[in-house]
Amino acid sequence: MDKGNGCSFSAVTSTAIISSVIFVITLILVRVLFVIYCSSRPMSRRAQKPVSTLIILGSGGHTAEMLDLLAVLQKDRFYPRFYIAAATDNMSLQKAELLENSLAAEKGTPITNAGKFMKIYRSREVGQSYITSIWTTLVAMVHALWLMIKIRPEVILCNGPGTCIPICAIAFVFKVLGIRWSSIFYVESIARVRRLSLSGLLLYKLRIADQLFVQWPRLQQQYPRAIYVGRLM
Repeated sequence: MDKGNGCSFSAVTSTAIISSVIFVITLILVRVLFVIYCSSRPMSRRAQKPVSTLIILGSGGHTAEMLDLLAVLQKDRFYPRFYIAAATDNMSLQKAELLENSLAAEKGTPITNAGKFMKIYRSREVGQSYITSIWTTLVAMVHALWLMIKIRPEVILCNGPGTCIPICAIAFVFKVLGIRWSSIFYVESIARVRRLSLSGLLLYKLRIADQLFVQWPRLQQQYPRAIYVGRLM
């Protein structure tokens, strides 16, 4: 008799645990779908209130294209601005700092009030093996988490460097958990004519980016959810 009661209790407990797990998974899926739906909608103007903006830079052409894009950005709308580049990138933040200093000089504001500049561990170096990149990716994710908690941006701008993936992934998780809503805008490089870069493809397929912009009509035809904006550079 005792053995039968024990079996019944175990069965009830197992059923309760399974039901709880299913309920939690369902809630998470509903929340993810809600985030994806809301992310596809235009960003609210909120009476033109400035929004804190995180700008992710990449070595070489990525930074050059991003700085060209920032040249036509409404500076008073996207403020304060935070710049992030890979720890091994020695040039990108210097170029961004020159841009911010020139903007401060034009406005006659103190240079100390220019943008904030930070570095992040790179997930994978060029030529690095995929096995060793597992550890470096985990380190980059932890570092990205710390930076996102510290900055808490309302807008994230990126255009291709792999550095953006950990940050955008953390931002998406924050949306799902209701911690912080950061609108992610991805501008694909003008060098990408026929297919998206790996970063762009991940953000597109996983629906992490709120809006993904391409500069060639062929790309928009191949990826219908992308927004064709013509040549920006």
